[in-house]
Amino acid sequence: MARINPNYSKLQAGYLFPEIGKRVRAFAAENPTAQIIRLGIGDVVLPLPVPIVDAMKAAADEMARKETFKGYGPEQGYDFLLDAIAEHYRGQGAAVEPDEVFISDGSKCDTANIQEIFAADSTVAITDPVYPVYVDTNVMAGRTGGIDPQGRYQGLRYLPTTAENGFEPPLPTERVDLVYLCSPNNPTGAVMSRESLVAWVSWARANRAVILFDAAYEAFIRDPGLPHTIYEIPGAREVAIEFRSFSKTAGFTGTRCAYMVVPKDLNATDASGAEVALHGLWNRRHTTKFNGVSYPIQKAAAAVFTPAGRAATQANIDLYMENARIIREGLSQAGYTVFGGQNAPYVWMKVPTGLSSWQFFDKLLREAHVVGTPGSGFGSCGEGYFRLSAFGFRQNVEEAVARIAAKLPAR
Repeated sequence: MARINPNYSKLQAGYLFPEIGKRVRAFAAENPTAQIIRLGIGDVVLPLPVPIVDAMKAAADEMARKETFKGYGPEQGYDFLLDAIAEHYRGQGAAVEPDEVFISDGSKCDTANIQEIFAADSTVAITDPVYPVYVDTNVMAGRTGGIDPQGRYQGLRYLPTTAENGFEPPLPTERVDLVYLCSPNNPTGAVMSRESLVAWVSWARANRAVILFDAAYEAFIRDPGLPHTIYEIPGAREVAIEFRSFSKTAGFTGTRCAYMVVPKDLNATDASGAEVALHGLWNRRHTTKFNGVSYPIQKAAAAVFTPAGRAATQANIDLYMENARIIREGLSQAGYTVFGGQNAPYVWMKVPTGLSSWQFFDKLLREAHVVGTPGSGFGSCGEGYFRLSAFGFRQNVEEAVARIAAKLPAR
């Protein structure tokens, strides 16, 4: 009889967001007249901007004519999109070449799949709280032991990233091969400072470690003093892989397109100690297991970088960030301690004393009919916190804040 991968048995009962969905469905079934406002899962609500849709339609029309029909495209991505992305990086002060960019169908997939090119016994560090995909995929790959009573996996190195240290992840104090960093951070909404990134790059170079840098929310940064990419930092090309996405930036959650950068300067060692370029390894993995993003979607993604596309996507980002301001200020006025929401579309709030994160989730759903995300779902340091997403229609966001202030004030 076929045997299962035993590492899957180590995983906690369910992925965070399906559990949220199950509880919300149960409540809705018992309370069919409740007007539930969902600010939990970070899914966009605004439609794709017109310049992007126009580009997608034009590309679809090309697919209908034999003269311009496209079959299999390059797995790494079409040159028109790779060039646009590289130019975008140059505009942010970072040196990235087009052939260092790989197009994919989502940063979730990329941050999950990247671990495949590293040794099974690599030591992995993650921040706590953390985006769960980083953890679960390394559990699946066999890099951890079992889970302890705190919900932490043996073998992972946890870096507490909390209000006490200003949500700046501390440098590891023991040997680490790979470290996942996310900035702007999901779930806390914090953004790593330039000084912090300089320290991380210096540490990685000294320790011959690789930083897996998730910058999926970089377009939401408003403070001009904060870095948008780790490649703004000298030496980062030698130690970092960066992940970005069109999902939240341009509303591609339903159309799927993202990209990652693997610099040619970045090496790791094989079993004999010889240096191997990670760019070639990832190219081999990508071309073996992925057939590429569709031509119309890549055309739509390229339109994001046109003047009209930039203006339209920025308008959507501005709306979401105004939502974040409304949530942040409204909760503060209601007596809550809140973080984030200034350079990221997430607000990270402390739950009232005496309640766990999941207890607050249930209470918020039951009494205010508002859905958020329990902080404990992101790690043990997330316990006692709660995440609200700014991805909502303005009327719903204002109504949600009003309900929370009226029915569950922290004061």
